Formats: sequence, C-alpha cells, structure tokens
Amino acid sequence: MSRPAAFGPTDALFDDLDLDELRRRPGVKWERVDPDVLPAWVADMDFAVPPVVADAIEHTVRRGDLGYPSWQDGSPLRTAFADRMHERYGWTVSADAVREHTDLLQALQFVLHLATNPGDAVAVQTPNYPPFLATLETMGRRGVSSPWTRTTGGWTPDIAGLADAVVAHDCRVLLLVNPHNPTGRVLTRDELTEIAAIARRHDLLVFSDEIHAELTYEPHRHIPFASLHEDAAARTVTLTSATKSFNLAGLRCAVAHYGSEQLLALRDAQPPDLYGTVSTLGVAGTLAAWRHGAEWQDRLLRVLDRNRRRVAEALASFTGDDRCPMPEATYLYWFEADVLGVGDKPVDEVLARARVLLDGGAGFGPDGQRYLRLNFATSAPLLEEILTRLASLARR
Repeated sequence: MSRPAAFGPTDALFDDLDLDELRRRPGVKWERVDPDVLPAWVADMDFAVPPVVADAIEHTVRRGDLGYPSWQDGSPLRTAFADRMHERYGWTVSADAVREHTDLLQALQFVLHLATNPGDAVAVQTPNYPPFLATLETMGRRGVSSPWTRTTGGWTPDIAGLADAVVAHDCRVLLLVNPHNPTGRVLTRDELTEIAAIARRHDLLVFSDEIHAELTYEPHRHIPFASLHEDAAARTVTLTSATKSFNLAGLRCAVAHYGSEQLLALRDAQPPDLYGTVSTLGVAGTLAAWRHGAEWQDRLLRVLDRNRRRVAEALASFTGDDRCPMPEATYLYWFEADVLGVGDKPVDEVLARARVLLDGGAGFGPDGQRYLRLNFATSAPLLEEILTRLASLARR
C-alpha cells in the first residue's frame, strides 16, 4: 500500500507493515478474522516489538538464563517500577510495596478474592473494559455502574452520580480506569481529588488501572491516583504494566503497588505460587522497555497522535461536526455507531458490510450498546483502508 495523502509524515518503523505478514501472525487479533477482514478491535498494536526488548529477550535465551531466577526479595521489577514512577510522575513509592502479577486482570481477581466477598458492591465508571465487567459478574460481585456523560466538550465523569451510586449501593470498592478505556479520557487532578474525597468518606478500596498512562498525549498529564495524598495512597492498589505502551501483551507481566499495609500482608500470607508468577522473559522484556525504550516510545506516540487526528478528521467528515472527540490517551477511539448509520448490532453489521472488525456494544456496559471502539495502532496505509471502508457505510 502506498502512503495516503491524508496523513502527515510517516515513520518506516511503524508504517512499513506487510499485510500478508500480519495475517500470518498467530495472535488473537489477526488469527480470528477472514482473509478479507481488517481487524481493529482487540487492544494489540500491529507494530513490531521494540528492538531493545527483542534484543533483551534473545540475550536472555542465548546465555541460557532460563533456570529458576534468584529473586529472594522479589524481581527487579519492584525497584524498576518505583524508579519509573518517580522519574515520570514525581511519585515516590517504596519498592517493598510492589508485587508482580501475570497481568492486570489476574491482579484484580486476586485482590477481589482477598478483600471482598460475593455480593459486595463495586463501583465502576461505564463504559468500561469488558473483562473487568465480566470479572465482577463471574466472581459474584455487584457491579454498580456510574455512567460517563457525553458533552459538547467531550467525555466527562459524573462524579456526583458516582458519589450517589456509592451511597445507594453501599459500595466497598471503586474500580478506577485512568486513562479511561474506552473513551480515552485522562482524569484531571481536580477530578481525581473529588473521587479521592468520595473514597475517603465511604472508606473505599480503590483499584486504579493505569496501564495506558504512558500513552497520554500533550497537553494532558497522567496523575497516579495514589500520588494525590497519603489517604489516597493508603487505600489504593495501583495496577500497571509495560504491555500496552510497548506492545508486549504476550509476555504476561504486570505489577501492582499495594498502598494498604494490611492488604499487602494478607496478599503475602497466601501460598506464593497459588495465583501464578511472572517469567524470566517477561521481567527481561519489561526491564528493557522501561530502561531503554524511550526513543521507540517517543516515535510511537508521534505516530499514534497522527493516527488519532486522522480518525477524528474522518469521523467529522462522516457527520459534518465534531461529536466524536479525540481520545486524550490510549490508541482506542470510542465513537457513536450512529455515525456509520448501522443498526442495533453495530459490531456485527460493520463486519458484515465493511469487512472491518471493531469492538463495542453491550460488553462495555449498559451505556455502550450504541458505540464502537476502533484500534488505530496500525500503519498509515492500513488505517486509511479501514477508514475508507467505514466511509462507505457512512455514505450509504
């Protein structure tokens, strides 16, 4: 495919993707679609692994370092996380309060199992990440929805509504996703401070999923929830990973910072391997990304910023207005299905009529039924083809 005229400068590292090679990948994104379908659904980037990560993993394998790791005091990720939080956000944390998990979902399920009981209510701002919502249902926790509000200025959290929901349903936990998936909103310090006040008044345990923090676009700034003040830190489990910001989902490696000493002690009292552990390769890849991946990530952010602007331009051309605001973070674009003129099953209809697989619908919560989520972390030519196919629906 040639470079689309609608795009700005391209970057060969990210834009020279071979479609046939992508279709040969065994991962879920490309393996589950027919040969004529372009997938833009699951939150995997199409880009190659950062060279520094590939080199670190290869070096680990070639030197035969696949025996049992000598991590008596925990993996090096604990110190690496503490260093990264201080360098990027000015948040000083103790590495002693950091623990490894296979991924954020596993960490959430683990702590829910320890800290809550079936029937307990968990407040969650919707729309939201479908596996989180499915986890609450499967574990018998009552998910209490606090819908975001769509305004002329973009997506806005209904913080007063969140407070009302916490009281009405006697919530014990708040599941906070910031930057938000799927809307891409980055909560401001004022908004986070209001949410922290709710958590304090009602003694909520806060799960803060911050996995998309490093994919935040200027002029927006990510603020770790636990960095607000001492009370916020003491009631928060902060979850993050290098997997989204460096495209390493298959490494199954994440970390959690436990602000509550009591919860950390309860966690450490469990059998050490009952809930899984991280691999040597996952740790090696994450360390390489965090310590040596800055140049790759800077280039990635420029490409993603360009792509989100192109999607915004295309959606505005479909509607004649700006009702589909750009995400402030992530590589996921949340927009109204009505923009494409599709019916009650928008994902199925876009797939059938345009041969593009998006995500969206009721899996994101009761207020997600008429919305679609487009993953724009792909090359300029592939994204342009996706938008061209969607434009054919909008014109109809």
